[in-house]
Amino acid sequence: MLEEVERWLTRRSWSSGDRPLNRLTDARAADPRRTSVSVVLPALNEEATVGAIVATIRRELMEKIRLVDELVVIDSGSTDATAAVARAAGARVVHRDTILPRIPAVPGKGEVLWRSLLVTSGEIVCFVDADLKDFSADFVSGTVGPLLTDPTVQFVKAMYDRPLGGSAGQGGRVTELVARPLLNLHWPQLAGFVQPLGGEYAVRRSLLERLPFPVGYGVELGLLVDALHTVGLDALGQVDVGVRVHRHQDGQALGRMAAAIYRTAQLRLSRGHLVRPVLTQFERGEEGFVPRTHAVDTEERPPMREIAEYAERHAA
Repeated sequence: MLEEVERWLTRRSWSSGDRPLNRLTDARAADPRRTSVSVVLPALNEEATVGAIVATIRRELMEKIRLVDELVVIDSGSTDATAAVARAAGARVVHRDTILPRIPAVPGKGEVLWRSLLVTSGEIVCFVDADLKDFSADFVSGTVGPLLTDPTVQFVKAMYDRPLGGSAGQGGRVTELVARPLLNLHWPQLAGFVQPLGGEYAVRRSLLERLPFPVGYGVELGLLVDALHTVGLDALGQVDVGVRVHRHQDGQALGRMAAAIYRTAQLRLSRGHLVRPVLTQFERGEEGFVPRTHAVDTEERPPMREIAEYAERHAA
C-alpha cells in the first residue's frame, strides 16, 4: 500500500460513533444552508425492505432530531408495492420516468441516482440502497457526519462487514474479484477503501453535479474514481457503520455487474473503444447449456450542471 494511503487511512477513516448526534445537530445549526441533507433511496421491487428503512430514517433522523431535511425514494419502475410502502412509511416517492422527461430513461441504478439530483435540494446528498435488512440510522448519520463537521471532506463511503451464508466477511464477491484488483492496479490511491462498491455514501452536491454518472452497475466505481481525480484523495473518507445485511444476487447477476464495472474502469483508463460491449452467460436448458447474451452498460450521463433544467432550477 502506498505511504500516502496509509496516512490517509489514519486521517480519513472513522467510526460512526466518533461524531455523536448532538455534535452533528450543532454543526447543522451553525450553518443550516450549507448543511442541508437529502437522503435518496433508489428502489426497484423492494417492498419487503424499503418501508422499514424509510421509517427508521424518518423516526430517528427527522423526528427525534433534525438531521435529514428530505427523504426521497426514486422508483425505477417497480411492479410490486414498493412505491405505496415507501409513501406510507413517510418518504416522498418520485418515479424515475417523470424526472427530466425530455431525456428517455434507461434501466440502471446510476440512471436513477443521476436523475435524483433534479428532485432533491440538499447540499449534502446521501444515497442508501433500498434492499437493506436490519437497517440502522448510523448508515446515514455516520456517512454525513464528516461532511457536516469538516468542510474539507467532500465524499464519504460507508464501510461495513458483509456476511454471506452465515459467515463473516468484509467485501462483496464482485468487490473482491473485480473492483479491488482494478483499484489496486490502476488507482492505488483508492486501495484503502473497504467497500468501494457500497451503495451507502454521502457527497456534497457541488461535487456530484460535476461528475458523469455511469447509468448502470458501474456508477459506484465511476463516481469514486472521478471524485479522486476531481478533488483529490484527502477530500475522500470512509466511516465504519457495522454490518450490512441485504439480498444477495445470484452468480449470473454478479457476472453482469462485474462486466459493467470493468467497462466503467476501462473507459476511465483509456476512453477508448471496447470492441464488443456484451457479455454471454450460460443457462442449462432441456437440451444442454443455452447461451444468453446481455448488453454491458456503456452509456453515461453528463455532469448534472450541464443539464439546462438543473442549471435553471439552481439559478432561480
